[in-house]
Amino acid sequence: MSVVARQGFKYSIIGYFGFLLGTISAIFIFPYNFEFYGKLRYILPTAEMLVPFVVLGISYSNVKFFQRMEKDGKKQNMLSLSLLTVFINFIIFTGVFFVLPYLFPKFRHSEAWKLKEMILPLILILSFCAILNKYTSNYKRIVVSNIFDNLFPKIANLGAFCLFAYFLLSQKIAFSFFFGMFALMLFGYVYYTNKLEKIKLDFNTDYFRKDNFWKEFFNYSFFGFLGTFGNYLAINSFMIGEFMGMEEVGIYSVLYALISLISIPQLGLFNISAPIINKTLADGDMEELDRFHKKTSLSLYFLGAVLFSCIMVGFPYLTEFMPKNGTMLREYEPVVWIWGSAVLIDLATGFNGNIISLSKYYRFNILIMLLLAGLTVGLNYYFIKNTDLKLIGIALSTAISLTTYNVIKIAFNYFVFKVSPLTIEMIFVSIICTLAITVAIVLPTFHNNFINLMYKPAVVLVLIYIGNYFTKVFPLEDYLNAKFIKSIFKFK
Repeated sequence: MSVVARQGFKYSIIGYFGFLLGTISAIFIFPYNFEFYGKLRYILPTAEMLVPFVVLGISYSNVKFFQRMEKDGKKQNMLSLSLLTVFINFIIFTGVFFVLPYLFPKFRHSEAWKLKEMILPLILILSFCAILNKYTSNYKRIVVSNIFDNLFPKIANLGAFCLFAYFLLSQKIAFSFFFGMFALMLFGYVYYTNKLEKIKLDFNTDYFRKDNFWKEFFNYSFFGFLGTFGNYLAINSFMIGEFMGMEEVGIYSVLYALISLISIPQLGLFNISAPIINKTLADGDMEELDRFHKKTSLSLYFLGAVLFSCIMVGFPYLTEFMPKNGTMLREYEPVVWIWGSAVLIDLATGFNGNIISLSKYYRFNILIMLLLAGLTVGLNYYFIKNTDLKLIGIALSTAISLTTYNVIKIAFNYFVFKVSPLTIEMIFVSIICTLAITVAIVLPTFHNNFINLMYKPAVVLVLIYIGNYFTKVFPLEDYLNAKFIKSIFKFK
């Protein structure tokens, strides 16, 4: 097995394990105390949202210019100056942060200010990690970095929560464990980077000043910086924490973990499709790209719709097995319907954004990412301030902004590349799944919630299978056979 194949397989295993750990914890453990979980889920997304203002896209330049710097023997110089620049940026950022209360006195009452002792150091750690993550990826080693980025935050959340909620230790001790995991992550990054190649700090600026190379480096970094503003999930967590409270952040995070189950088929899509997209774009074979785009999008939509249908009919009974606050989640069932539908639309668009980002029009992707961020902030503010919908309003905001974002990408790709992810089969999938959900809901409900949780999704699966059998929308026979299952365990 090649290095890339081994790394890819291990990366996927770790990714799925981290996904399951986070989802199971969010559903069966974190609902025990939404308020404290909300604090944890506020601190990390807020730090992640602010990290780009410290990194300023420099991490992406560590990939873009690595080959050039390696050829000239200056890659350690690039790494050293990148880390130094990030540290200087952090000092400036911190200075601005502490000046804000004098310019905007209300800032002192914000959650970001109250939790600054956790958020600010975390920003510095995550900024250093962002540089080291991209730098080590140049060695085609992605597994260890995936352990750091995927598992460590989930362990930090789970460990800190259990210390506070289950072992009844102080919040200070829980936060110390939380922060300690990220400090350990940074130490691990430094150790691993040094293991790949011994770190030799070199802060000489001559190479960057020669022929004004620093301008090219920072211009590329700036475009990378602009492309980081589409993290609507972090924006949501921040705004919910500031305007609604930490308990709502906790509920939102649990609902997100449940809804993200719909996105399982999308995991690893870009890594798999990128080489094919690159080749078809280079060859100018738009017909093949359109065929591949439609096939992949239909697969994602079908699988996502099946999962969504099962979640819809099983959610009311799943809450009965959650800790004491399961009833609070039941009150926000409309969030699952609204947000889940938006995620389904996102799945139906396939790798729309990847086509744009891998083409010469990559700057357009940055523009619509900024649109997504602006629309999310604006709609969130409107629903929070002008309605009593609370998290339902946030779900509507997310659905509107995410759908608008995807419609624009569909239109752009259709007019520029003559490709589209949409097919008539998607309509049949929607009809089949809607009928399956309706039948499952109107069927008798037993007193035993475990039976309901098992049999209603089972009915949905059977009905979807029957509907697909007669319509031939999705080639299930290609997957439900011994040959395919055996192929899953072959790694060559």
